[in-house]
Amino acid sequence: MPASTHARNRRRRPPLPPSPPPEEGSLEDRFPVARDVARLAGVSTSTVSRVFNGTAAVRADKRDAVLKAAEELGFVANGAARALSMRRFMAVGAVVPNIENEGFLRTLSSFQERLRRDGYTLILTNAGYDLDNEWQEASFLLERGIDGLLLVGDLHRPALLERIARQRIPTVQTFTLSAARPCVGFDNLAAAGRAAQYLLDLGHRRIGVITGIRKDNDRSGARVAGIVHALAARGLTINPAHDVETSHGIAAGRDALRQILSQSTPPPTAIICGTDQLGFGVMIEAQSRGVAIPGDLSLIGFNDADYAAFLTPALTTIRIHAAEIGQVAAEHLLARMAGRSVVRLTEIAAELIVRGSTAPPRPSMDNA
Repeated sequence: MPASTHARNRRRRPPLPPSPPPEEGSLEDRFPVARDVARLAGVSTSTVSRVFNGTAAVRADKRDAVLKAAEELGFVANGAARALSMRRFMAVGAVVPNIENEGFLRTLSSFQERLRRDGYTLILTNAGYDLDNEWQEASFLLERGIDGLLLVGDLHRPALLERIARQRIPTVQTFTLSAARPCVGFDNLAAAGRAAQYLLDLGHRRIGVITGIRKDNDRSGARVAGIVHALAARGLTINPAHDVETSHGIAAGRDALRQILSQSTPPPTAIICGTDQLGFGVMIEAQSRGVAIPGDLSLIGFNDADYAAFLTPALTTIRIHAAEIGQVAAEHLLARMAGRSVVRLTEIAAELIVRGSTAPPRPSMDNA
């Protein structure tokens, strides 16, 4: 068929029927779409698309008309479609073990603030100290689309690490140091060991330990190992009756001390807790039982929560520079997402903060 005839036939096709009006309650009924903007601005929908995705030049007067119509209608361009085409989502995911932990909250706050300055949104999920949950939550984020990912610790399901590598998602680990993966954190073993050495130097020999669940928690395990190593260097061990693994929170700290004091063995003269919340619970239970801190029992927490300095007595603790960890982790991801090289490992050392909850044991105590 000659080209001219084909063109005539194409021109003669009947016009398409008008689109049916949106059903009541549909998305188009509730939200303006590109067609609405085009109608109000007096341009084609393709012109609206060119204005918002920047694929071609648009005359200034038409561009102004489109932007004015979009503002008047409250139109939002399809960011998801644009992100898919550009392979850039302007979102960063984070999976943390417990969103009630003040240390994680401080980290996330500074992490988000730093990301926001570069136009990124933080999407946060909670794994509940369960590696299977972490795998599921992180998979959800990776499926929906993120540009970077923050994780806590160096212990993860192999399937998650394989997926991250396969999708080439910049990832940073926090609150620990890793020999293999990018990280911003501190040496948990050394930090807890420093606390134990301080108590040993004060003269304590019976030292107890209270932590949260250690399964799937390499930070907690490393802290216990640091205490064990410090005691071993002095020829000492932890009495199993004084080593308690419990849940998280103030009530758990109370329960743990109650369990320790119910044993037939002589009680410890000092206890190191895996968090300040646990330490706070120990203080409450000790007060209810007439156990003086630090006269009868010295106590050390971990994290340096906001309230630690205001307890009575003020709580000796390991200070984690959580806000700095968050900021540096964000800067690490921002650099990698921009294609810049970065240092793989950044250590932000924890430090022992000595306050009123620790003192030498009383001479009258049998500290053998």
